[in-house]
Amino acid sequence: MIERVFIKENVKKVLIDEFFKKELFKAGYSHCEIKKTPIGTKVTIYAERPGFVIGRRGSRIKELTEILAKEFKLDRPQIDVKPVENPDLDAQVVAEKIARALERGMHFRRVGHTAVRRVMNAGAKGVVVIISGKLTGERARTEKFMAGYMKHCGEPAEDLVDKGRAIALTKPGVIGVTVKIMRPDVLLPDEIVIKEKDMEVKEESIEEGEE
Repeated sequence: MIERVFIKENVKKVLIDEFFKKELFKAGYSHCEIKKTPIGTKVTIYAERPGFVIGRRGSRIKELTEILAKEFKLDRPQIDVKPVENPDLDAQVVAEKIARALERGMHFRRVGHTAVRRVMNAGAKGVVVIISGKLTGERARTEKFMAGYMKHCGEPAEDLVDKGRAIALTKPGVIGVTVKIMRPDVLLPDEIVIKEKDMEVKEESIEEGEE
């Protein structure tokens, strides 16, 4: 029974996230956090442009709150909106931007290289952009754009890599976009950081020993 409750809650969270992706793509939607509180359910939405989520005089917030309560059966939902600190380091925001650029008819290579350059200029340790679909002809193909360092497997790839996915609806067909980013604050298990103060202490102890 407990397992079923957890599965049900996780499925509901995925459905809510997909709903926000469709409804709030113009706001630069990144992700959401859902937490149960004594007074209801707190839903925190992270977006590049919070004003689009809030709407004029909070009209959009009220509409989203009603949908969460009626369609997703959330208990007294309360929506809080927070801005994305650096959109160029948020994989979902970057993926949505790429998808919208492809829908406007921009060439996939130009879009891919531009996105990689902006992410790396923002300070990322590494980035991978994958664009799949009918890019130039009738046959579907996959193109990758990469820079920096990236973990592709194991626990670090699951826990330390930020992932985002989006879909572009173009005339030739549907194009899928996947973005993976290793942010600058990520500390890898095999990464060693030597502190300057520790080095100074060691040097002093060596000098005292020589005396």
